[in-house]
Amino acid sequence: MVDVGKISRDGKIMLLAYDQGFEHGPADFDDDNVDPQQIIDIAQKAGVFTGIVFQAGVAEKYAVELPLIVKLNGKTSFHKGEEPISLQIHSVDNAVELQAAGVGYTIYVGSEHEEKMIQEFGKIVEEAHHKDLVVVAWMYPRGKHVEGKENSRDTVAYAARLALELGADVAKLPYTGDVESFSWVVKSAGKTKVVAQGGMKIEETKFIEEIKEIMSAGAAGMAIGRNIWQSDDPVGLSQKIANVIFKS
Repeated sequence: MVDVGKISRDGKIMLLAYDQGFEHGPADFDDDNVDPQQIIDIAQKAGVFTGIVFQAGVAEKYAVELPLIVKLNGKTSFHKGEEPISLQIHSVDNAVELQAAGVGYTIYVGSEHEEKMIQEFGKIVEEAHHKDLVVVAWMYPRGKHVEGKENSRDTVAYAARLALELGADVAKLPYTGDVESFSWVVKSAGKTKVVAQGGMKIEETKFIEEIKEIMSAGAAGMAIGRNIWQSDDPVGLSQKIANVIFKS
């Protein structure tokens, strides 16, 4: 069994995600945070993150002292309106060469193409665990079979259970909006740790309150990107969030 302690502290997880450049292009960035080095600097100055998420190309070019999670798949944002699919573009061996602590992979649960992603992910889990890497599953309900139910209790709980059944060590999931329903999501994941996605940037006070609810539901932590590096005070906000996650 892989030690999730590689990307956690006292069982809690706080990941800084910076894979949005692949998924969204530079639309999320400004003149500062378009530079990956700035994100690394934020992480180092904050001193609270248990891991950082990069695509392999960024990881190859920028030195990272934090535990590294390499995303193995990705898609562009040009295919709006189509059934989502994201297939493998980097190898587990490449993640090992980059001295990663873990790998990440997105499955669009409810997509017409989910079976292809599930099959690919299953093989990644076997190989990654054989090489002692933590596996983080981005379990995103999207596609016509879950349209309008992407954040519902039953849909997100199904995605969490799927992560467990597939062998993921950590499942990154959308928040369902209240403690009771998200508690069921966490229970459905069994021994697979649940982290909530940060998502689009929202007002800081509201975001902190949401994190308190997520932790109250039994989640292991958060995987946060835009809410951190689009903030006017990314280091200060990181430390405020850490106070919630690690003291829950």
